[in-house]
Parts: sequence; structure tokens; C-alpha cells
Amino acid sequence: MVSDRKASEEAKVAAAENSTMSGPLVGTTRPSETKGSPVRRKSDLAHLVLRLLCMATSVIALSFMVTAREASTVSIYGFQLPVYSKWSYSRSFEYLVGVSAAVAAHSLLQLLISGSRLLRKSPVIPSRNHAWLIFAGDQVFAYALMSAGSAASGVTNLNRTGIRHTALPNFCKPLQSFCDHVAISIAFTFFSCILLATSAVQDVIWLSKN
Repeated sequence: MVSDRKASEEAKVAAAENSTMSGPLVGTTRPSETKGSPVRRKSDLAHLVLRLLCMATSVIALSFMVTAREASTVSIYGFQLPVYSKWSYSRSFEYLVGVSAAVAAHSLLQLLISGSRLLRKSPVIPSRNHAWLIFAGDQVFAYALMSAGSAASGVTNLNRTGIRHTALPNFCKPLQSFCDHVAISIAFTFFSCILLATSAVQDVIWLSKN
């Protein structure tokens, strides 16, 4: 009688242990959350590639703008006048240079942090606070790039079309190289903005899943 009761109690304890191991402990771990899972690795690599591309496009935009300078002559009222144009003569172009430099520095910092975590096989985004921080940074810099690109586009368009109702010409005809450098810089500025916006969307997706 005593042995039967003891055997029954041992069977209950074993059943409880099996239930615990097969239920809460095992069931709460999702395959995508395990260390080094393919899903997490792909997400981390995509994050790293976005940072690398954003840094590259920002550096290209910065490089083309700071090398935008040219000297030539222009005809006004029949007189040939020498003209010299440089990026630093425009506040809008200076603003674009400053924002591009800041975005390049931000992207480089995030690239170094993400790369070091990836090499250690740690999550690129370790916590929700970190995700919110980089999301806010990406948003701010994306809007700043959009603002800088739009301001610079207005000045460039004025240079290409001239000023109506006056004899002032299209300055991009004699200053073709200068205007081409500025146009390429603006194009890469908007490309950087798109990349940062994509990174922000990726941050939102991560936050929604964690």
C-alpha cells in the first residue's frame, strides 16, 4: 500500500517536470529569436549595408559640392564680364555641406557600432531604447537632408533658368562644370535621404516585433 502511494507520487512529479519542460520553457522561445538565427543575421546584415550605403552617398554628395567651383565669362548687355562661382558663395550650398557631413559622421558611427556587434555575433540592435535612439536620429537626419536638398535645388534651378524680365542670363551655360557638380551633389543628397528613411522603417519593423 505504501509502495503504491510512493510510486503514484513519483509518477505525478515526473509528469509535472515533463509538462514544465515541454510547455513554458520550450514554447516561449521563437526560432527567430535564437542567437545567430538566419532571420536575425539577415536583418543585421541589411542594417549594416544600409549604413554603408548612406555613408557612401553622403560622402559623395559632400565631395561633389566642396569641389564645385569654376571661372568663366558671361555676356550681360553685350559686355563680357568675368564670373567666378564657388559653393561657399551660397548659404544653401553651405547648409547642404554641413548636413551631408553630419550624416556621414552619424552613418560612420552607426556602421562601426553595428559592425563590431556583428563580429561578436551579438544583435545589432540590442534593446528597444537603442532602437528608439537610432530611429530618432535617422528621422532627424532624413528631414535635414530633404531640407538641404530642396534649398540647394532652388538655387540651382535659378542658375539654370536665369531671372525673368531681366537681362541676367543662364549662368549654367558658362559655368557648366560648377552646375554639374552641384546637380550630382543634390541627387546623392536625396538618395541619402531615401536610405535614411528606409533605415527608419527598418527600425519601426524591429520595434513592432520586439
